[in-house]
Amino acid sequence: MKSFVHRGQITKVVFGSGTRSRVPAEADALGCRRVLILCTPGHVSRAAEMSDLLGGAAAGTFPEAAAHTPVEVTERAVAYARAVGADSVLAMGGGSTVGLSKAIALRTGLPQLALPTTYAGSEMTPILGETERGRKTTRRLPEVQLRTVVYDVDLTLTLPTTVSVVSGINAMAHAVESLYAQDQDPVAFLMAGEALDALTRALPVIAQRPDDAEARADALYGAWLAGTCLGTVGMALHHKVCHVLGGTFGLPHAETHAVVLPHVVAYNGPAAPEAMARIAQALPGTDAATGLFDFAGRLGAPTALRDLGMPESGVAQAAELVAQDAYWNPRPVDPGAVRALLTRAWAGEGPVTSSGSELSRVGSFIEHSTTTGVHHA
Repeated sequence: MKSFVHRGQITKVVFGSGTRSRVPAEADALGCRRVLILCTPGHVSRAAEMSDLLGGAAAGTFPEAAAHTPVEVTERAVAYARAVGADSVLAMGGGSTVGLSKAIALRTGLPQLALPTTYAGSEMTPILGETERGRKTTRRLPEVQLRTVVYDVDLTLTLPTTVSVVSGINAMAHAVESLYAQDQDPVAFLMAGEALDALTRALPVIAQRPDDAEARADALYGAWLAGTCLGTVGMALHHKVCHVLGGTFGLPHAETHAVVLPHVVAYNGPAAPEAMARIAQALPGTDAATGLFDFAGRLGAPTALRDLGMPESGVAQAAELVAQDAYWNPRPVDPGAVRALLTRAWAGEGPVTSSGSELSRVGSFIEHSTTTGVHHA
């Protein structure tokens, strides 16, 4: 008999085609009368369209969202929100914009809505990662959970293929770590498996036919499920590695996930056989890690950290930071092994699946350690 705790979510989800037209009604349902629109510099025109749609309920637009949620950007956004009398925020974009929205909500208590344009999935989580002075800190904070998320498949039809691929693999990473999470539950396991099936089915089609509406809907559906899983159960080694690499070296978020995922799966494989079997079900191959690596390669995703701008000299530093305040992981986190997998990821080499016998050699080092605030992140 399984024992588990399952946590439901409070976020309302509106999914479909053309659903962005419902944003004014959804904002009104929350009692929002002064909505601050958030976006990156590249989405200013789209934000202007939403401002027109909101009409008098639009308080203004802050177009400076940036990767890894720099604290200095958040401080400017909070000041702007107060200056325009905003009573809510609407994040239009991917993980960078949603991260800024959460950071504003943490400091002001303003309710949040989102209109995602990528497959990041962070809009479904109470997880906030912020970067200050070159260090990224990630916390689970119920107060940053979004109130309403409107998924409009139409907004993803023009998402460039290269961005779609890495964003989709980023979503797959959420699902993968949900399969072997410390607080895994049967519902999350089912949702994670369904997310992998949807994404592995959709991404190859999108790579060939970016305007395929059915594949786009499948990918967005998978990203929603994967994000929901990430918000329900815990993160492990993969997310810790990516947070360190992003915060320390400024590497692009989704691309980093795409490179690192097969290597961490190879490392965790001996300690998570059920998870590996489910991954292999979605990606048939000699093993789950190789299946992920080959899948990313076929889609043209990056496979080497050096191609993302990481210096080779940073491998040792990153391994040390990963081992500090480590997240819980199904396999004990050994700094030497992390350095080895990062070395392969830096060079773009394929993952190496280690044997289960190695588990005993690294003992219980960091087996039960967690980072404050992300034990269930």
